[in-house]
Amino acid sequence: MTEQDLRPPKQQRMREQNSGNGTTKWLLIVLAIAAAGYGAWYAREYWASKSRGETAEVEPTSPPTVATPVPAAEPVAETAPQAPVPEVTEPQHPLPAATADALPANDAQALDRMVTEWLGNNALKFLVMPGLAHHVVATIDNLPRSQAASRLWPLYPVGGQIQLSQDTQNMQIASANSARYDAVVGFVTSIEPAQAAAWYRQAYPVLQQSYENLGYPGKYFNDRLVVVIDHLLQTPEPPEPIAVQLVQVQGQVVPQQPWLRYEYADPALQSLSAGQKILLRLGAVHRQSIKTYLQALRAQIAA
Repeated sequence: MTEQDLRPPKQQRMREQNSGNGTTKWLLIVLAIAAAGYGAWYAREYWASKSRGETAEVEPTSPPTVATPVPAAEPVAETAPQAPVPEVTEPQHPLPAATADALPANDAQALDRMVTEWLGNNALKFLVMPGLAHHVVATIDNLPRSQAASRLWPLYPVGGQIQLSQDTQNMQIASANSARYDAVVGFVTSIEPAQAAAWYRQAYPVLQQSYENLGYPGKYFNDRLVVVIDHLLQTPEPPEPIAVQLVQVQGQVVPQQPWLRYEYADPALQSLSAGQKILLRLGAVHRQSIKTYLQALRAQIAA
């Protein structure tokens, strides 16, 4: 038994009443604070909506007194962050509309099969397959740049070493070096430009999709191809033979293929793009053949 239980009943009743009154008092205080907080929040939201120029009124907490239904105010929608939408522009060099025999855009393997049918098994000696569409798109996109990785080329690199001659002053690309490119240049130029353009239009959906997958959504591969052709046609025609020099590599490891480390001695030629330097290596005769072919192809695909 506690000390409180020993109190007279009257005192106990008074204590219980006082305890109840104390609880009620604190409950009323809490309710008053909550009401004040709600009022402050309501006023803040109301004046914030006014400052934003919103016309919607805050819905009343009590039902309307008129019988006519009052539409509820539409909540202010929160705009979620949107992914950037690629800018889609009109093609500068549009191709004719795709024909019924055009390849499906998402079927890159179909291009590998069709190229073999178009060119025969002879094409397998020159073209990198499977994945020809990616190799074509990536290489064409890289040709105007400083580097065009050979692992992405659609054509196998020619074999053998660069043929050099040397005079009293420097090393030069020998005239016999161009013979290394006879087969591949003959393969490319043997395809009539009109026929090549017809196959290109048939394969274009696949090439376009590969170009977008490369990181150019909303852009057009044919526009890029025309730009690259124009760039290659501007390759200079320096007097031959062209002087080269061996790049010195610092280190203890001796390069296993030193012939891959030659660069043009003329800084102006060395500063050219990867595509233009490739054309220089072909030699004057092959270079002119490729330029003539590119001009004819451009006339077929550039509107």
